[in-house]
Amino acid sequence: MAQSEYYSNSKASAISLIIASLIVAASAGSFYDEMDLTFGGERAKILNGGQDLSLSLDQYSGSGFQSKNEYLFGRFDMQLKLVPGNSAGTVTTFYLSSQGAGHDEIDFEFLGNSTGNPYTIHTNVYSQGKGDKEQQFHLWFDPTAAFHTYTIVWNAQRIIFLIDNIPVRVFNNHEAAGVPFPKSQPMRVYASLWNADDWATQGGRVKTDWTKAPFTASYRKFNANANKVGPNSKSTSSENENQAWSTQGLDAAGRNRIRWVQNKHMIYNYCNDYSRFPNGLPVECTRSRFL
Repeated sequence: MAQSEYYSNSKASAISLIIASLIVAASAGSFYDEMDLTFGGERAKILNGGQDLSLSLDQYSGSGFQSKNEYLFGRFDMQLKLVPGNSAGTVTTFYLSSQGAGHDEIDFEFLGNSTGNPYTIHTNVYSQGKGDKEQQFHLWFDPTAAFHTYTIVWNAQRIIFLIDNIPVRVFNNHEAAGVPFPKSQPMRVYASLWNADDWATQGGRVKTDWTKAPFTASYRKFNANANKVGPNSKSTSSENENQAWSTQGLDAAGRNRIRWVQNKHMIYNYCNDYSRFPNGLPVECTRSRFL
């Protein structure tokens, strides 16, 4: 290859890499464009030109935000860095929810703890107003030391919860067995930081230490690869219907990873709570290994 041709190809490759990086960067929207601050006044702050968002909690109020758009199915990624130090009594959230009495909801909730004790990752799925499908985990890393990516994949077949792209939970669609599944109500993305010391930490035994306030959690790199739903309740993003998330499940590697998480890091599974369901476990508990 001639030297001039080599440099020409190298320059073209470099330009291609720059363009590719810009496309990737553009895929994570600005918080100014994607979110509305919903409560907490100055405790919720969009920073760095829309790239970062912080929520704070003090003894007077927590704070929160919600997506401008509603969605019906998709993949939702958010990077979080949780409240450091003594976070007992606090709850940081990232979840999807519709509105109304018979609402649907898909939850990541992060229950704080006293210094040196691990966060509890609380997951739940509501359909038609009914939840009671909790699983809880401890993490294999410190979620306050750096940002980590928390993901909800929601399609018509299943819901997958992932942490740093490692699946930790799957909730499958068992409507055929009479189990409601969220598939018809559009949902917004929500996030909040609030005080729940009546139940959040060790069943409410450890209270919030307000001398440590304000408590602050940080969010960044939100991305929704999802079907947006317009005012007429029809998808405005039909180009997403063939995206990988629309049929995403677990491959062999994913099944191995979720087994590892559930064997090593799960601390509560409603499908193992016989005292809570003395008349028999919920139907779905006998049908899927990875609920």
